[in-house]
Amino acid sequence: MTFTLPALPYSAAALADRGMSQETLELHHDKHHQAYVTALNGFVDKNADLQGKSLEEIVAFANGKPDLAPVFNNAGQHWNHVHFWQALSPEGGKLPGRLEAKIIEDFGSVDAFKDSFKTAATTQFGSGWAWLVLGDDGKLKTTKTPNGSNPLATGEGKVLLGLDVWEHSYYVDFRNRRPDYVSNFLDKLANYEFAEANLG
Repeated sequence: MTFTLPALPYSAAALADRGMSQETLELHHDKHHQAYVTALNGFVDKNADLQGKSLEEIVAFANGKPDLAPVFNNAGQHWNHVHFWQALSPEGGKLPGRLEAKIIEDFGSVDAFKDSFKTAATTQFGSGWAWLVLGDDGKLKTTKTPNGSNPLATGEGKVLLGLDVWEHSYYVDFRNRRPDYVSNFLDKLANYEFAEANLG
């Protein structure tokens, strides 16, 4: 199985007036994400144990194995980014009814959810991700993972929405102001319809 870079579900300029420039999207999608895909395919070509496995199966297989850390990192980052492009929208920031009701039920308010998500995203030291997940207990929660890891690997729940907090995702537009990038995502870019669909 050869993995490929998925096309963006919108044009590279579609998010520019909502805080994510065309330059950022082109660098992030066309360069960074492509590099993860290329590296992952190289590892698969050289390792029969990886061949024929889905992306999710490779993440699970390589997780926790020091000798397969590069495989895990690139597979994880490919999965994370496939999700991330769908988690952004030119019409982002609007909460649909079912998800809003669930957020209020589990966090107490929309503002409390945003505060929790922002805390996860801004306290992830160095590179990583922030997530909204549906836990095994049926409750929504926010969490964070370092580098290329994700809730698939940590078992923290079903991913509804993820945010890349590696510097390359925001430095062109926000420089070192990660909190502003996170707030902009939550208020203007987050595809909450996608997150609601992931609730099942």
